[in-house]
Amino acid sequence: MTAKLIKNGTIVTAADTYTADVLIKEGVIAKIGFDLTAEVDEIIDATGKYVFPGGIDPHTHLDMPFGGTVTADDFATGTKAAAFGGTTTIIDFCLTAKGKPLSESIDGWHKKADGKAVIDYGFHLMIGEINDEVLAELPVIVKEEGITSLKVFMAYKNVFQADDGTLFRTLLAAKELGAMVMVHAENGDVIDFLIHKALAEGNTDPIYHALTRPSIIEGEATGRAAKLASLAGARLYVVHVTCAEAVQQIAEARNQGVDIWGETCPQYLVLDQSYLEQPDFEGAKYVWSPPLREAFHQEVLWNALKSGQLQTLGSDHCSFNFDGQKDLGLGDFSKIPNGGPVIEDRFSLFYSEGVHKGRITLHEFVDIVSTRNAKLFGLFPQKGTIAVGSDADIVIFDPLAERTLSAKTHHMNVDYNPFEGIQVTGEPISVLSRGEFVIQERQFVGSFGAGRYLKRKPYAAAVPSAPASKQEVKQ
Repeated sequence: MTAKLIKNGTIVTAADTYTADVLIKEGVIAKIGFDLTAEVDEIIDATGKYVFPGGIDPHTHLDMPFGGTVTADDFATGTKAAAFGGTTTIIDFCLTAKGKPLSESIDGWHKKADGKAVIDYGFHLMIGEINDEVLAELPVIVKEEGITSLKVFMAYKNVFQADDGTLFRTLLAAKELGAMVMVHAENGDVIDFLIHKALAEGNTDPIYHALTRPSIIEGEATGRAAKLASLAGARLYVVHVTCAEAVQQIAEARNQGVDIWGETCPQYLVLDQSYLEQPDFEGAKYVWSPPLREAFHQEVLWNALKSGQLQTLGSDHCSFNFDGQKDLGLGDFSKIPNGGPVIEDRFSLFYSEGVHKGRITLHEFVDIVSTRNAKLFGLFPQKGTIAVGSDADIVIFDPLAERTLSAKTHHMNVDYNPFEGIQVTGEPISVLSRGEFVIQERQFVGSFGAGRYLKRKPYAAAVPSAPASKQEVKQ
């Protein structure tokens, strides 16, 4: 492990901006100061560049089976693409199967990642049922495996969907263990009815994926989950928030003192429902769940991030090729694999659309793409900031670089880019994970298998309960 000195960069954290040098030894930040000198193996000149903490993506799906196929990116291609995009830590969703031990699924996910990941990673764990066996396993999983976030689906009827009783009992169990419950908040029963109705009426095109999942039922499910979390006294995290109705429910619950947090994703900030109307089945490229919304929801989401009603940005990276995977739904929109490739563009898109266009500050950018995720998911201060003793997960970022996003130049293992043709300002130039280059001057120099599994802390040891106002959020 080599010692490095980053010179003359502008360090940006969630709280501060200043010009200083960063000394890295044994994979951690050893010293921060002005005009540092030390015996090192390498000096990195970051003049004119931002020095950011590595991005933390709290929402990925790598090597995941879904809809009769498997996501196109595994832990090798997915984490490599993430690193190119400025992300140095991901938390991936481990799916479980009813009637089988949770540990069996976790072992399977470890096998998917071992020897492949180029950056550090952790797991969330899906809970599809609650019984004596599951309740007996959870303390070991939270305390020994370090999986401190549990995912419950309120949608995908007859596939992933759990009932309200399962959600409530999961909330109760999580509270006792200091774990956080995550929800995919859509009313799966209503969606199932609307899908069957649309197909029966001969409506099969991709746009009907959106029309059968209206925003009002995302809002309804979000409010229902918030009330159950309040009743349980548990911490709740709502993934991939897309719409005004869900934002309103989260904001109201937070104002009432509910320990609830919200995430959105880049696709909901820059794309809209009209993309699903593209001819020749091209709209299938934009099938996510929840779906893209009408354009007016975008400004609601941006305002919610600015005001602190939403706190984090995930990618929900769930990549499927257009040819051979998305086209499984030709003639039946309900069979289009849900998801898209986002892991590489999350960081730059959010900087360009947020900071560069004046929607958010530099500090808010860092908090939303890195620091808040580290705090919520039990990784702070090891991850999510630039401070002495923290892991040297660092992004050297050129705020003036301009480029056009495209499948021709991205590193994701998928044959299209949903942001094709969008011009962005700002680009990660070099990316270090625990002090070692993964990306150096825009070239991959990392090692497959170098990424480490992260055992995370229960939330009681990581973040205090949710405050009612943004002013109290800052830590």
